[in-house]
Amino acid sequence: MKKAELLAAIAEKNGSTKKNAEAALDAVISTITEALEKGDKVAIPGFGTFEVRDRAAKKSINPATKQPIDVPAKKVPAFKAAKALKDAVDKK
Repeated sequence: MKKAELLAAIAEKNGSTKKNAEAALDAVISTITEALEKGDKVAIPGFGTFEVRDRAAKKSINPATKQPIDVPAKKVPAFKAAKALKDAVDKK
């Protein structure tokens, strides 16, 4: 599903316009991003949790040159799905 299809589905379920759905979606994404930038977790019950995780430094190999390289430590966004979401996806 692409963003346009998601916006159409949100607008239909909410009984609003695609423009209002886009504004709401953009606000949600922006708010989650800002919280993660501050290092906060965002938990949405029944859906999942967004958080920032630390990725350790490591040694790797450049596939083009076969030379070893050092990959620095960094922070990465992560999402952990809630049990309700996992169960909904795994219906048989």
